[in-house]
Amino acid sequence: MEPVEINAGAWYLRGLRADELIDDRPALADLGETDPDYVTRRNAQWASDSGYSWAVCEPTTGELVAEVTVDPAAATLHTRARTGYADAAAAGEESVRRFAAAVLGITVRN
Repeated sequence: MEPVEINAGAWYLRGLRADELIDDRPALADLGETDPDYVTRRNAQWASDSGYSWAVCEPTTGELVAEVTVDPAAATLHTRARTGYADAAAAGEESVRRFAAAVLGITVRN
């Protein structure tokens, strides 16, 4: 599956990126994720349907402020946010829970 964009009210969710237009790696480093191959690995998981991840973004700049991930095999969800963006993470988590139920057919837990 290709990464799916989700509208979460004041926030929007998209697949992680590290290309010439958007590079989420500096924001991910703020979350403690310093592996330079993290974005590539997450995109490969989308392609193999083995994991799903979303950048929760500020809609006017596209800046990643939180991340939501789903492990479909374990039916688990994980959320992490940059300082001051707990509300964005919560909105993203709620939207991803609905996506997981409607599209993936799973009820995720933390």
